[in-house]
Amino acid sequence: MGALNYLLRLCTSTKTRNKRKSMQTVEIRVKMDCDGCERRVKNAIKHIKAGVKSIDINRKLSRVTVNGYVDPNKVLKRVNNTGKKAEFWPFIPYNFVQNPHVAQVYDKKAPAGFVRNVQAAAAPVPNATEEAMTYLFSEDNPNACSIM
Repeated sequence: MGALNYLLRLCTSTKTRNKRKSMQTVEIRVKMDCDGCERRVKNAIKHIKAGVKSIDINRKLSRVTVNGYVDPNKVLKRVNNTGKKAEFWPFIPYNFVQNPHVAQVYDKKAPAGFVRNVQAAAAPVPNATEEAMTYLFSEDNPNACSIM
């Protein structure tokens, strides 16, 4: 039985095959002023040898969305090689943030309806015991007066 398993693993070796990248959506922020800038960025992304399936450019939001079997860092590097300053899309929709007016989150340069994507540094989430203690002495608890 051990010899059969060895031969089976030998015949189905996957070390020589390249792994195919998973389908991804890459969003990049690029400042584009004219049709020439937009065309230059689109041609740079289109000529990536990996599998680019679609390119969506929104000049008003300065946003480029690339769908396909691509490496996000490779796409960003290719856009930077066009001479345009590019970065990964740093914004999320306004309604996804708990406190959108906190200093780290609110950004004047953000497009309408978007705020900067900050990882939960604005408000720490209380644990269950803190919530229970707060509820004991709140006005919503009808037995709060008897505890005091």
